[in-house]
Amino acid sequence: MQRINREAGFRAREDRLKDLLVRGLAGDNAAYQVFLTELSAHLRAFLRRRLVSLPDEIEDLVQETLLAVHNQRHTYDNDQPLSAWVQAIARYKLVDLFRRRAGHEMLNDPLDDEMAFFTTADSDAAEARRDLNKLLADLPDQLRLPIMHTKLEGLSVKETAEITGMSESAIKVGVHRGLKALAAKIRGIA
Repeated sequence: MQRINREAGFRAREDRLKDLLVRGLAGDNAAYQVFLTELSAHLRAFLRRRLVSLPDEIEDLVQETLLAVHNQRHTYDNDQPLSAWVQAIARYKLVDLFRRRAGHEMLNDPLDDEMAFFTTADSDAAEARRDLNKLLADLPDQLRLPIMHTKLEGLSVKETAEITGMSESAIKVGVHRGLKALAAKIRGIA
């Protein structure tokens, strides 16, 4: 039932944004301004989930993506889902950011042998993340999603509720029960 509500909420947001964009493309400046304002909130949430370790980059990337959407608005096909078109643009901007940062970090990366000391920590973190993902994969959505968004991605309960279509109280209960279930799995009880 929650999945149906979540999908209905997604469809409603998609239809609303699409309508605002189409009206904006037809010359309705007020609708276009509302489109950009509402889209920026969705982009911020989309990018916040992907840039947990780079929170200072989110606003710049939101603005770059909005500018790209504005500049490429003539390429939007009304017969296609708006979310796919916007996500493609946002992902390109995200890749551009990672390329820029990788190039910058390579130029500023010390070439000392002491760096080998930290490589095990990187692999340990990767193993821990893999183990956590395995544990989370066994949980149902109503427990897994609240934990992923609030505890791992750092979103608020309200933001998580908006993204998942669940109520705020369901998010809180999901986190509590989900963490309890994870603890039981780790102890070997479940």
